[in-house]
Amino acid sequence: MFKGRITDVFFDLDHTLWDFERNSALTFQFIFKEQGLRVDMAHFLEYYVPINFKFWKLYREERVSKEELRYQRLRQSFDAIGLQVNDAGINALSESYIQHLSNFKHVLPGTYEILEYLKGSYKLHIITNGFSEIQEKKMRNANIRHYFNVVVNSEMAGVKKPNPKIFQLALEKAGVPPQNALMIGDNLEADILGAQKVGLNAIHLNSNSEQHHKFSEIIHHLHEIKNFL
Repeated sequence: MFKGRITDVFFDLDHTLWDFERNSALTFQFIFKEQGLRVDMAHFLEYYVPINFKFWKLYREERVSKEELRYQRLRQSFDAIGLQVNDAGINALSESYIQHLSNFKHVLPGTYEILEYLKGSYKLHIITNGFSEIQEKKMRNANIRHYFNVVVNSEMAGVKKPNPKIFQLALEKAGVPPQNALMIGDNLEADILGAQKVGLNAIHLNSNSEQHHKFSEIIHHLHEIKNFL
């Protein structure tokens, strides 16, 4: 199944190991209470989750800036639920969200177990499109940073997944040829197809209920990695 003997495993972070949706919801709960906003969380998240997904896709495609992503995902979500918040309020909430997000430390089920299982036999690394200022803090607070040798983020690389350059930088820093490396991530476009463009092996952790495909092996739980490694 793999092109060569796997020595290095690269993971995406958000939605793959770090439980973004759960931690994000807890962050909003905290900052809305802090700011005195009365918001029906379920109603808000019904709109925010797909809007955030849309803007991350635009961000990956270099069609919006980091600042536009952070502003517009809140502006459009508030507009959708009919909550009036001025620009200053949105900017304050956006800053508070980034400040507090990494304080929540939930990981996806099986994260600690699979990292413990892999660490003795493989070198483990991270490739993430997340922002530099919080990705490191997320990993440290969730007590997983020590598992990883190389951590490459999009701001460091100057490009975002699926751009081949970020994967090439990660391979270079890890000192491993692509045929001996495996990428595991939740996003078909960014993680799987991006990694395969530069010759990496890939496994799709389908935690976002994406459509079935035949581009790579698909798993639905981290413990299924044991079937391949």
